[in-house]
Amino acid sequence: MADGKDLQSKSMDPAIREMIAKAATMEIKTVWDRYEAMQPQCGFGDAGLCCRHCLQGPCRIDPFGEGPSEGICGATADTMVARGLDRAIAAGTAAHSGHAKHLAHTLLKVAKGQAGSYSIKEPEKLRSVATRMSIPVEGRPDNDIALDLANAALADFHEKDTPVLWAATVVNPQRAKVLTDLGLVPKGIDHEISEIMHRTLYGVDADPVNLLLGGMRCAVADLAGCYMATDIADILFGIPKPSFTEANLGTLKAGAVNIALHGHNPLLSDILVTRAETRNEAAIAAGASGINIVGICCTGNEIMMRHGIPACTHSVSQEMALITGALDAM
Repeated sequence: MADGKDLQSKSMDPAIREMIAKAATMEIKTVWDRYEAMQPQCGFGDAGLCCRHCLQGPCRIDPFGEGPSEGICGATADTMVARGLDRAIAAGTAAHSGHAKHLAHTLLKVAKGQAGSYSIKEPEKLRSVATRMSIPVEGRPDNDIALDLANAALADFHEKDTPVLWAATVVNPQRAKVLTDLGLVPKGIDHEISEIMHRTLYGVDADPVNLLLGGMRCAVADLAGCYMATDIADILFGIPKPSFTEANLGTLKAGAVNIALHGHNPLLSDILVTRAETRNEAAIAAGASGINIVGICCTGNEIMMRHGIPACTHSVSQEMALITGALDAM
């Protein structure tokens, strides 16, 4: 069992330290155990000097000049690092923009009357965003505006002759000029992700500066995806407002049906918060004190800022919520 000093080094949170000790007595491995088992971590990977992008590899470059100075394909250290960083940017962009794409599809279904559980909660935000995108709003019903906005959002993903709207319209004119002059305005969110995956492969782009410029353009596409997701989530679920709530493992309640909402996308979690309110009496009839919803990580933040739902924990300590034994579902 871990001693107090060892637990202190793993977390400043007494509740988390208690659950780490409990996991050890139950012989359950946690993120901290897996981290310790991985030591020492690969120094080549830590420096970005290993590559397995093609079947000639895997390759690694010695940062101290005592081993290989190039990959089998001829990639230098700068090229290898730039390719690896670009792929990390593309992965983050794919995650954030995937979130946005799901919301855009949902907005499209709402506009067509095909998503009965969802509605436009913030018509003023809908009209504000549409105006920013040069979509006419005067005298038009919300669903017609939403249809145009959803189609504009989905069009931002594929390659097109016009700039990505959620990139070009959310920065000030000075920043837009800088991005334009440097050729960093994305042509399509998915297009930029594809370009990175293509250009970072063997035999394509080996110029580290050009690679990093491509990574920066993909990062601007990431901004567009994040901004789009925020805009549409506000339209569908409401604009967040400051509120008082609670946090930590103590938000789990003895005797209640404790449900943790976790993940990356608020589409399901927001509905579950609403549905839980309608099922509370059924939980009481079954012998519980009620349904207690808590949040974890990104989805936890979404339902906290819109519904005041307490945050149980975050991504690193997500296992601790399960270790308590109080969680009925995640």
